[in-house]
Amino acid sequence: MLSEPQAADLAASLVEAARKAGASAADAMIGISRSSGISVRLGELEDIDHSESFEVSLRSFDGERSATVSSASLDPAGFAELAERAMAMARQAPEDPFAGLADPALLGSGVSDDLGLFDPTVAALSDLEARARQAEQAARAVAGVSNSNGASSGSGQNLVALATSTGFARATRSSFFSCSASVIAGDAGALQRDYASHSSRFLAHLDDPEEIGRKAGERAAARLNPIRPSSGACPVFFDPRVSSSLLGHFVAAVTGSAIARKTSFLLDALGTQLFGPGIVIRDDPLRPRGLRSRAFDGEGLPCRPLDLVADGILTSWLATSADARQLGIAPTGHAGRSVGGSPGAGPSNLALLPGAKSRDELLASVPRAILVTELIGQGVNPVTGDFSRGAAGFVVEGGVIGRAVAEITIAGNLKQMFATLEPASDLELRRGIDAPTLLVPEMTVASA
Repeated sequence: MLSEPQAADLAASLVEAARKAGASAADAMIGISRSSGISVRLGELEDIDHSESFEVSLRSFDGERSATVSSASLDPAGFAELAERAMAMARQAPEDPFAGLADPALLGSGVSDDLGLFDPTVAALSDLEARARQAEQAARAVAGVSNSNGASSGSGQNLVALATSTGFARATRSSFFSCSASVIAGDAGALQRDYASHSSRFLAHLDDPEEIGRKAGERAAARLNPIRPSSGACPVFFDPRVSSSLLGHFVAAVTGSAIARKTSFLLDALGTQLFGPGIVIRDDPLRPRGLRSRAFDGEGLPCRPLDLVADGILTSWLATSADARQLGIAPTGHAGRSVGGSPGAGPSNLALLPGAKSRDELLASVPRAILVTELIGQGVNPVTGDFSRGAAGFVVEGGVIGRAVAEITIAGNLKQMFATLEPASDLELRRGIDAPTLLVPEMTVASA
């Protein structure tokens, strides 16, 4: 694999080829990845996967027209042809007055890349197999587990470089390690399944495979013999496994593209009390070893921590340079981008910060409620904020988690849910987008 400086120089040479081909502006990305994975099922090796990928992309501008082309070759001998092809496409593209590179005065050349994202440890296939087997064995050992969907373990390394015709050229290297298990509990006609997984930048920080397997088995067994609660208004708790999905709906509504197109239920919410007092939603791209950490965004702008919600008040949109031009604001450094794609706004390490009550105290704060551990479907209207999704979980009475529930629907409106939700103190930063246990005091619960 190339070094970071070599990758940055290679991307810069592609930009130079674009300028020679007549581009008024250009940026280029290079992505190199290597990954290995092994899966087992019922004690037998099921699949071994090893992949290496190389991708180069060039976005060329002809004034307000632009086009992006991609290639799987890193050979500089082909860059001139790639640049000519990009320009030919750009000349035929429609004009977009908001398109263009980021303002060079804002580029992040001085931001440190030392975020601890790369573990040089190379996981042997035998180690991956052993980890997957340990996870599945631990899951199948849990009482009530009757079958397995399998367990897997993987690792990989990525190198991404970005260069622009405005002088930016940087590259970052990262690694990942993962382990998961999925099992089935119960007998025919009364089966329940569940899973557990974990991913980390460093192998030493990955959860023990036996712990992952045990969680998967216990979660599946706990879901046996579910009941259907009576329909009506009811408090709902969102377990940390699913509470982060509410942040996903929030993020989709505060991206600059949604605001510019007027397709967001939060269109007029900037600067208003969207959440309760004390609620903070923080985006922290500079978190050491974070799964979504980055020193610069997909346009080369520096990334900095930002409280999107401070004391319950919505403080900012997430905007790329194109979004910002359309909205008349400054870009926020939240451009995300695949190697072959165009910039689009999105968060880095996003978290709804913990509240004052422990999880147990929050569960005991209402007489009877539903604790949701799984959400099904995508029943959210991005324009109105209406929320209706299938769910499964448990009844909570007097703070005690009781019988499993299944085949229910929970419904509400995201604006009202945001305004009234209360977080517990059990936040764990594990996924990139995280939230603690959340209580929404009133939702409509219906049995299927």
